[in-house]
Amino acid sequence: MHLEADLHTHTIASGHAYSTVKELAEAAEKRGLKMIAITDHGLKMPGGPHEYYFSNLVALPRKIGSVEILRGVEANILDPEGHLDVPDHLLDQLDIVLAGFHTGTGFDNRSEEEYTRAALAALRNPRVHIIVHPGNPEFPLNIEKLVLAAAAEHKALEINNNSFKVSRPGSLPRCQLLARLAQKYRVWVALNSDAHVFTAVGNFARAWQVARSAGIGEDQVLNLTVNRVKEYLGWHRRRPQLTQEEKALTGRTSQPRAVGV
Repeated sequence: MHLEADLHTHTIASGHAYSTVKELAEAAEKRGLKMIAITDHGLKMPGGPHEYYFSNLVALPRKIGSVEILRGVEANILDPEGHLDVPDHLLDQLDIVLAGFHTGTGFDNRSEEEYTRAALAALRNPRVHIIVHPGNPEFPLNIEKLVLAAAAEHKALEINNNSFKVSRPGSLPRCQLLARLAQKYRVWVALNSDAHVFTAVGNFARAWQVARSAGIGEDQVLNLTVNRVKEYLGWHRRRPQLTQEEKALTGRTSQPRAVGV
């Protein structure tokens, strides 16, 4: 399977990554990708960007070479209420918002109940599109509750290729469970590199192996095609308006599943 988009990459702006936007885009083009999302860390990440960085992402070109560029962020979830470390007015300017947990951001050493509550609240945030590396055992989650909430919110969960290296040891069993439950409940999955250097862009091999072993097919992989990514993001941008209109007309809302959205 060839994926056209990598929706989780970092530049030197994150403070602990080592490539520029141009270097990431050039590497993506060489790997045959058609789209990457630049998703540097949120404001509470030690060494991370200032909010001016995100407000100025409008300066990024929409395309470098043949690769489309999404302007995004990997925001930090800060508390059990699911608050993020990037203000709403900045999130509203971005194409894609990832959310997850990280050490050093003031929300360490909590219970599974607290982390699960926080993740579910973040999923309900209409500005959030993907919950990232939810298999990290350092921030334990009730995986089934997370998957069911993602199904209810029509949101994607990430299987992070970088989690199977040195950054998040012990993630494999929880990622395998997530993949099995995502397949069962027909939830979108995003297979991402989480590249912190240009050589890692488009590296999804381990993530795809986990997904495939759980029975996840191409119809559930969000970033399989650029068109699928655009349709997903567009639907979520329109969702508040759609929800109000549909409730007024029918008393219910549509529920697109992870098949041909």
